[in-house]
Amino acid sequence: MGAVTDAINAEIEQLAVESVSPGLAELATSLARSVDEAEAPTAKAVAARELRAVMADLRRLAPVASKGDAVDDIAAHREKRRAAARKAAGG
Repeated sequence: MGAVTDAINAEIEQLAVESVSPGLAELATSLARSVDEAEAPTAKAVAARELRAVMADLRRLAPVASKGDAVDDIAAHREKRRAAARKAAGG
């Protein structure tokens, strides 16, 4: 596979949208292959423009990821310290 195809497949996997919209995900992969394989600049530009639109749709469909932020990290560390203190105190 080419560089664009690899990057698009990695992003689709990261977005976890293949189960939500498998046809759109496959279209994105197909368009990425077209970008990688196109020799004519105009063909590459057309495929890239369509790929950009499909990826925008997939990003909108992506489930919201709940990643922790700095506040969550602090709260987790605080809870670990409290649990360790309770354990050390025998409780």
